[in-house]
Amino acid sequence: MITIDHKEILELLPHRFPFLFVDRVVKLDPEVPMIEAIKCFTWNEQFFQGHFPGEPVVPGVILVEALAQVGIIFFKKMKPEYQDRLFFFAGIEKARFRAPVYPGDTVRMVIEGIKSKRNIHRTSGKAFVGDKLVCEAEVIAAVR
Repeated sequence: MITIDHKEILELLPHRFPFLFVDRVVKLDPEVPMIEAIKCFTWNEQFFQGHFPGEPVVPGVILVEALAQVGIIFFKKMKPEYQDRLFFFAGIEKARFRAPVYPGDTVRMVIEGIKSKRNIHRTSGKAFVGDKLVCEAEVIAAVR
């Protein structure tokens, strides 16, 4: 089992604050294949100021972006030829938001169902707070 700390995440992803949504990878299993990562959403996240005042919640698009970032980490760890390449959204399918995520929540993201065809990669991801499913989506990325 492979784990990845915040320093290596910064080496793998081009994203930076305020748009980096992976704190740590707690499990990467190339045999399954799957990857599990966490993000702790704090009151300091810039989007909480406007989404929504009086009832702050993590926007669904941020949860999908976080799932996509975890998928990028998987591909860059498993395929060294992708180390210096950029991943771009090519599609989002079957996105469902099951429950809100609030400031102070730790989100655990699990990516499985990893498929590749040339430079197009599809992953199936789920996000949890505790054991509660809060988001799921299939993310399609193109590599340049």
